[in-house]
Amino acid sequence: MTTVAILFSACKKLNESTELGGGLIPPVDNINTFETYLDVITDNKIFTDTTKVYFSDNLGVGHISNDPEFGTTHADAYFNISSNFYPFYPFFNKDSVIIDSVVLSLSYNSFYGDSTSFQTIQVSELAQTAGFNDTSLYKYDHPDFLLTGGVIGSKTFQVKSLKDSILYIRKKDTTKLANVIRIPLPIQLGTRLAGYDTTNTSNGGYHSDSIFKTLFRGFAIKANSSGNALTYFTPSDKSKTKLIVYFQVTKNGIKDTISTEFFHQTLGQANIIKRTALNGWASYLSNSLPDDDKIYLQSIPGSYASLKIPGLDTFKNAVIHRAELVLNPLRSSQDAIFIQPSGLFLDRINNSADTAFTFDRDMDVQASGPDFTYNYSSFGGGLKSDSTYRFTLSKYVQDIITLKYPNQTLRLFAPVRAFVFSKRYNASSQMFITNEPAYGRVVLGGGNYAVTGKRLRLRIIYSKL
Repeated sequence: MTTVAILFSACKKLNESTELGGGLIPPVDNINTFETYLDVITDNKIFTDTTKVYFSDNLGVGHISNDPEFGTTHADAYFNISSNFYPFYPFFNKDSVIIDSVVLSLSYNSFYGDSTSFQTIQVSELAQTAGFNDTSLYKYDHPDFLLTGGVIGSKTFQVKSLKDSILYIRKKDTTKLANVIRIPLPIQLGTRLAGYDTTNTSNGGYHSDSIFKTLFRGFAIKANSSGNALTYFTPSDKSKTKLIVYFQVTKNGIKDTISTEFFHQTLGQANIIKRTALNGWASYLSNSLPDDDKIYLQSIPGSYASLKIPGLDTFKNAVIHRAELVLNPLRSSQDAIFIQPSGLFLDRINNSADTAFTFDRDMDVQASGPDFTYNYSSFGGGLKSDSTYRFTLSKYVQDIITLKYPNQTLRLFAPVRAFVFSKRYNASSQMFITNEPAYGRVVLGGGNYAVTGKRLRLRIIYSKL
């Protein structure tokens, strides 16, 4: 039996538009082809996230003081730096170095929340006993890392101004920079870095990266409890994220003013994000109702919705031309500021809830090296032009009805990456969905929402056998 599972433009009787290939789906005439909706039981859940931060990930820093629907969010970031010159001394002539200034530059990428709010971030040094290293990948819920020496620099800025071009003038160094956060640090840090040497000893910071890390573990970039936004920077962007030490040095008897730079070189980054559930999200998490009329979704780390479709267990044998899960966003307080996630994801979990599976056949999932990719436009997850999210489940539904495959609990969430198991490839890996954690939130109509047309439902177009 062959089934068709692609997007199409419906005839007027379908009364819900889609996008491609309308001629491949027979019109609904209530004689040969039918349209029906199955109820979905929805429940709000806390997501126990296992996602880990990768080297190329954007890191979020900031504080959302009170999202009127979801509560508070706080994000801090950590990353290491290293020299580019091993085993060479980067300050040229150690005996004549005079430090002028030290600046930590961060490559600004994007923001989430209120761009008009002011944010203050503070820089500290990671302690050698923090357990922070470049051989581990850290989860978003990792405990705070131990710091040493107190705050060594801070910067207060308005988020919307970060894209503005700012002129920086120094001797022999006049540049215009945009999308950069520059934080002055103490001259003493530059003096300390200039004091390392290239010997294979405890002070040989420029002999090797491993010795350097024993002398300087890395930076903590922490937000205070002000502002109403998260800003994202990219530590792996060497053109803008770097520690710059400006100094004077005597070369060939001539005093010169130059600079040297330290970069985030390899693994060794963390992004700790803490959510405090308040308002509507808190009330829906704590209720004991088996079927919530609203779904509260925050991008990871945050929440997910459990979806069950009992009507599939009794659906009579049929040819499924199309089955799609239809999700309707609801207006929520300040949703123009706290916008929707860039993408949602849907998978299914086994009875013990310890393994997640993709919809391999509907997703057109493909192995790509160690990771999986899928046809995002056909499977769904992006916000469509009719202001709905839709997921194509035609083959999944056909397998339940015809082959008596198990009708599993579905999981709806908004991840950075989705850790999944593919039956087709008999392998576990991660799918990349978005690029930034804690970016976006949405309130959706649940399975028993009061307005029928806004409920989360499974729409099926089928022919009887």
